Amino acid sequence: MNKLYVIGLGPGGRDYLTLRAIEAIKESDLIVSYTKYLKYAKDLVEGKEVFTSGMKEEIKRCEYAIEGALKGKTVSILSTGDSGLYGMAGPIFELSQGKNIDIEVIPGVSAIFAAASRLGAPLMHDVAIISLSDLLTPLDLIMERVDLASKADFVLGFYNPRSKTREDYLEKAFDIIKKYKDPKTPCAYVKNALREGEKIKIASLDDFPFDEVDMNTIVIVGNKSSYTNLDKFITKRGYEI
Repeated sequence: MNKLYVIGLGPGGRDYLTLRAIEAIKESDLIVSYTKYLKYAKDLVEGKEVFTSGMKEEIKRCEYAIEGALKGKTVSILSTGDSGLYGMAGPIFELSQGKNIDIEVIPGVSAIFAAASRLGAPLMHDVAIISLSDLLTPLDLIMERVDLASKADFVLGFYNPRSKTREDYLEKAFDIIKKYKDPKTPCAYVKNALREGEKIKIASLDDFPFDEVDMNTIVIVGNKSSYTNLDKFITKRGYEI
């Protein structure tokens, strides 16, 4: 059976790469990756055939991985975080329909969980995860999701919160959130979670430092039960404590 692994590399540090992911990469003949992600598995891919490409070439990488598997190669296609969340698992399954390939998705530590682990326990109840990138999703739909999730009092996790071409999207999202949540609601960002250059900041809705956020940052906004204690951000699960 032609084999294709869809691997989540986690946040980038080797300590957070699963044993199954390491085994799969070692088993593979061909490694397919976004160019910048390959550094997180550099020593594991030595001596292997490697194909990389840049931004906006995700479909090209998926097609190359599928073609390699159909030729009888064992292939790994790499995503950071978890491959099933804003990763390559979806397009791989869509593009491989009707093809004789054994696909195995290997989960990884998502950036939202990496960030949460550095803050304390902000995700202890229902969570809505939203990307603020409008490259593939219309901005109106993104903001509608922000509105509905805020109204329902979800803890909110934001991927891709701010870039040079989207400097004000996070502020627009916060303006919506403030219609439903108290201005003192805890929120935080973690930049480069669990890897070199990590930076952590806990704030509130009314004093959040938007200009410190970039594409390597995860932003988390609490719900009505969230609070801060010293340097930790905690959301109550509901137990009587």
